[in-house]
Amino acid sequence: MLTIGLTGGIASGKTTVSDLFAEQGVAVVDADVAARRVVEPGEPALAELAQAFGADIITNAGHLDRQKLRQKAFVDTATRKRLEAILHPRIRERMEAELAACRGPYALLSVPLLVESNLLDMVSRVLVVDIPEAMQRERLIARDGCAPEEVDGILATQSRRDVRLQHADDVIDNTGDLDSLRQQVQRLHRDYLAMAGKAADHHPGVAEG
Repeated sequence: MLTIGLTGGIASGKTTVSDLFAEQGVAVVDADVAARRVVEPGEPALAELAQAFGADIITNAGHLDRQKLRQKAFVDTATRKRLEAILHPRIRERMEAELAACRGPYALLSVPLLVESNLLDMVSRVLVVDIPEAMQRERLIARDGCAPEEVDGILATQSRRDVRLQHADDVIDNTGDLDSLRQQVQRLHRDYLAMAGKAADHHPGVAEG
């Protein structure tokens, strides 16, 4: 199946774009949703996290205390890599399973850190939602109430805008209004349907899943 990797910097509008594709009937697999599911009560990753970072990251109700985990796991590069080693393989496995279950001409895989997490091999094309960094900062402060220094820290964990764009096969400009965004999504949807049709002609049975 043709798989479109949707990515973009924080506060660029990825969720709005994926929702607009979903309105067109496109199956969307979201990395953030997969990341939440792999740490649900009873999942092996939750027990591994408790072993690695302490039992106090689990609430009395048996759920992950994300704030406590962040405080412990993001103190330095070594602890962050330990966290990633536990979570990333399981998140990838879940996303692969969800993609395999998708039906339709093509699917959208929404991954905020698609480039940074070395997941480009999972997708056929890369679609970047793009806004200038100054606008990204404004939206992040308005949306999450972040202090300017917090914004700097968050942006430092992500690829630079120019690096993301180097990997892009397609780009959505999200500096305009919702109508502009919708028109761009509809145009790309038509393009992707055409690409998926050609792939199906070349490989009979691919589009059926």
